[in-house]
Amino acid sequence: MQPDATAVRAYLLGLQDSICSALESEDGGARFVEDAWERPEGGGGRTRILSGGAVFEKAGVAFSHVTGSTLPPSASARRPDIAGRPWTALGVSLVIHPSNPYAPTSHANVRFFLAGAGGPDPAWWFGGGWDLTPYYGFDEDAVHWHRTARGSVEGFGEGLHARMKRACDEYFFLKHRGEPRGIGGLFYDDFDELGFERSFELMRSVGDAYVPAYLPIVARRKATPYGERERLHQLRRRGRYVEFNLLQDRGTLFGIQSGGRTESILMSLPPLVRWDYGARPEPGSPEARLLDHYLQARDWLADTP
Repeated sequence: MQPDATAVRAYLLGLQDSICSALESEDGGARFVEDAWERPEGGGGRTRILSGGAVFEKAGVAFSHVTGSTLPPSASARRPDIAGRPWTALGVSLVIHPSNPYAPTSHANVRFFLAGAGGPDPAWWFGGGWDLTPYYGFDEDAVHWHRTARGSVEGFGEGLHARMKRACDEYFFLKHRGEPRGIGGLFYDDFDELGFERSFELMRSVGDAYVPAYLPIVARRKATPYGERERLHQLRRRGRYVEFNLLQDRGTLFGIQSGGRTESILMSLPPLVRWDYGARPEPGSPEARLLDHYLQARDWLADTP
């Protein structure tokens, strides 16, 4: 059976529209600006950016559909069967940086890759997920986030949520710092084990669950009073976010190495960030509790039905 890339494209365009609409509604005033672009090597996309909103300091939601004749060696190292074959990659990727330090940064993406379309044995897979990066943690938020993640993959296979949660904890880990980037969520890649139709259904379930997972947390935290101390902590922790995206993230590296559009690839970076040499939270402080209590791989749903 040939996978239906046209159906995937239609879903992703609609997902970008619905997420942007929900974020604009939550912000209450700011609007996304769209930058439609084409790639000389094949394909293009539309990048949407919201800046300086009442709630969101920066939000980027990007759709891309890019094609090529051959992949760079780094992209086919784990899958030598796709080397030298024409390919197409589709996805929606987003990163949200709220203004209020008590509202967490959030990242999500859903994507589809196809090599050798129309041939006798095309290679394809889905990938994606979402993760949460708080600056000040709340148990209520963590449980809601992980409960919604679990619900989005229920019914697709025994143990699938545990596997995707573990993969998220392992992937979003700053090896050079020895610490998680956030509190995790879902992560999967090279996923084709359910066949195309059912795997595509899983992608839609994960994509559609993002807004219900994230926006209730933003609504609870967006008006929390804060001062210079909380803002400084937020900017320092954003530095960890930048480090991960530039040093480890596969999507960023693939985009750069495959000749992708740099402006869209780096839209995930926050507008303001700080690195203060040797800065560490004061022991026993709310800032230290983020590291000691929240940035730990744990089962937030262990006691939750």
